[in-house]
Amino acid sequence: MSRKSSDPIVVLVGRPNVGKSTLFNRITGRRRSIVAPVAGTTRDALEAPAEWAGRTFTVVDTGGLFGATTDPLHALVVEHGLKAIEAADVLVFIVDAQEGLVPADREIAQRLRGRNRPVLLAVNKTDDKRAARRAIEFHELGFDPAFEITAEHGTGVFELLDEVATRLPAGGASVDPREDDTAIAFVGRPNVGKSSLVNRLLREERVMVSETPGTTRDAVDVPLMWHKRHFRIVDTAGIRKPGRVARSGPVEVISVVLAKRAIERADVAVLVIDAVDEAGDQDGAIAGLAAEAGCGLVIAVNKWDLVRGRGQAWVEEFDGRLRYQLKFLDYAPLVHLSALTGERTPKLLEIVDRVAAARRLRVPTGELNRFLERVTARHPPVSPGRHEVRILYGAQTGVGPPSFVIFTNVATELHFSYERYLVNQLREAFGFEGVPIRLAVRRRSRSAKRS
Repeated sequence: MSRKSSDPIVVLVGRPNVGKSTLFNRITGRRRSIVAPVAGTTRDALEAPAEWAGRTFTVVDTGGLFGATTDPLHALVVEHGLKAIEAADVLVFIVDAQEGLVPADREIAQRLRGRNRPVLLAVNKTDDKRAARRAIEFHELGFDPAFEITAEHGTGVFELLDEVATRLPAGGASVDPREDDTAIAFVGRPNVGKSSLVNRLLREERVMVSETPGTTRDAVDVPLMWHKRHFRIVDTAGIRKPGRVARSGPVEVISVVLAKRAIERADVAVLVIDAVDEAGDQDGAIAGLAAEAGCGLVIAVNKWDLVRGRGQAWVEEFDGRLRYQLKFLDYAPLVHLSALTGERTPKLLEIVDRVAAARRLRVPTGELNRFLERVTARHPPVSPGRHEVRILYGAQTGVGPPSFVIFTNVATELHFSYERYLVNQLREAFGFEGVPIRLAVRRRSRSAKRS
């Protein structure tokens, strides 16, 4: 989701180290703002889009105002914070229940009273009894309502956001971004060309590109309109093996966490493979994360310009090795492309669009059960015990990814090979291209049997 010019602005204010950045990360759902127990860590006013109760808005995290800090640039921090306050539609004033009411809180409260903007008081760090008892001190500031929260754990944050949504001015209304936008996460090992591919699709140098592996650290979220389709493209940091990440230090550890979170939020993951280096075990591990998260999957073999001209036989052999290395992704479409030249990059968006549509596809119950009748008659399930196993009926229980429940006459599990047969038949019959399919088996209840 990208910020729109009409989106209201919600500004987080407070003295240093009261938990503004922690709350910012909690509301936006991403670790965008650095959190550290050092007063004055945040200097710039950071902003990110957020959504709650069907409303979109921009959240701004300001540097700490007026409190004690050794930051030599604190005067500039205050100046930027006050500018952000002037632009705010709603102000969230954060205080620290563990330290109680201090003079800096009163100074900030005085600054906020004359702004003619809604001010919501968030009393943070109320996760122990002593701090919770001190929370009552802040009613002296005169802001109503006041919310007791613990930003680190999320306690009370939902209630705060409910009130924020009611105070937002007109504008910023939004449909569900899962229905409107297709989130695409570009994932893979370092230096396979993810950022170059993102820039090619956006037709601008939006993200940093370097030959140095690990250039990208944050998960960069950018909107893209293509043939009246709305996409959100997320360029993620390259994911190396856990042992190497742990040895590299905290920056890469956080980058990998952000990449994994981007995968969890994505509709489609594009696994970028280097045509020269080919696929390895780590590519399979990354793809496994996406499949487990229920993402659609597309395999993009980048740098194809470097191997072009080697002949059709070489291409077929290359694809065979790749499919063998990633054999559990036999359902994922594969495209050869070049971020450098732009070769077949539009084709990638076509495939992603198809996969995203397949991930949202719902099969009518009647059609599903006619399908089950056909495929089980052609290839009945094997009975592992004394009783013959019969598939009675099924239903689709969800989308994104497509999920099905199959009811049988006895309490047993289907053999994994038969489940794979059903999944493959579902994919072929209904066009579930590039998406994992969830399949659960249940015994028909006795009440259903009687009726």
